[in-house]
Amino acid sequence: MPDFLHYEFMRNALLAAILSSIACGIIGSYVVVRKIGFISGGIAHTAFGGIGLGYYLGLNPLVGIIPFSLAAAIGIGLLTRKAKVSEDTAIGAFWAAGMSIGVILIGLTPGYAPNLFSYLFGNILTVPTSDLWLITLLDLLIGLMVFALNKEFLAVSFDEEHARISGLKTLALDLLMLCLIALTVVIMVRVVGIVMVIALLTIPAAVARSYSSSLPRMMAIAALLSIVFSIAGLWLSWVFDLASGATIILAASVVFLLNAFLNLRNARQAAC
Repeated sequence: MPDFLHYEFMRNALLAAILSSIACGIIGSYVVVRKIGFISGGIAHTAFGGIGLGYYLGLNPLVGIIPFSLAAAIGIGLLTRKAKVSEDTAIGAFWAAGMSIGVILIGLTPGYAPNLFSYLFGNILTVPTSDLWLITLLDLLIGLMVFALNKEFLAVSFDEEHARISGLKTLALDLLMLCLIALTVVIMVRVVGIVMVIALLTIPAAVARSYSSSLPRMMAIAALLSIVFSIAGLWLSWVFDLASGATIILAASVVFLLNAFLNLRNARQAAC
């Protein structure tokens, strides 16, 4: 394994895997506990419009993804909670609009749009140093927000009705949570791509939940698992010359299925 670390792009990929796993473990745990994985997928696919915007304006596509992801998070949150639009309808509308805007803007961009495939399905091997700094800044922002509002997020995640009665501004907290999910999507796009963001957000946290008695412990285990999945997938993609993003997700999926099988077997043994 150390052999591939002689290359700068592999060292960048390793750092990206570790840094992105921190946000993935923290926010992914909230996504699993609150059962809002589908919203995460909607935000991720809406972000494709940001990629198109980045190419059209000649900017780093990750910079373009940020406003689109945040707008999708706030828009979906407000439509479902204030306009009484069903959640799946709001997600579908933003999902389709974001993808459509991305396709149109990319079509209007002169010349060929390079690396587009890597944003759809991920290519951690192409992460430049500038993206590592952006991921680090987003990690710090997410970590600080969660640390500062830990009790409030816990209250809203496990008993939103009680939190509302207690005087917490649940709508504002919900929207802020969705915005943090949006920022995590920005981070994960470089690692596994828009199409597979939802998998890496939910699988490590879902496995971690089986071995956690508290949310902070779940976050820590989920972050560690995400690091393991990312590094294992990165190494396997190097050895077998496979797509890095897909290999990372495949490694995570195998562990998820094995864990589900073990849980099922243990449940049957307990029933006997």
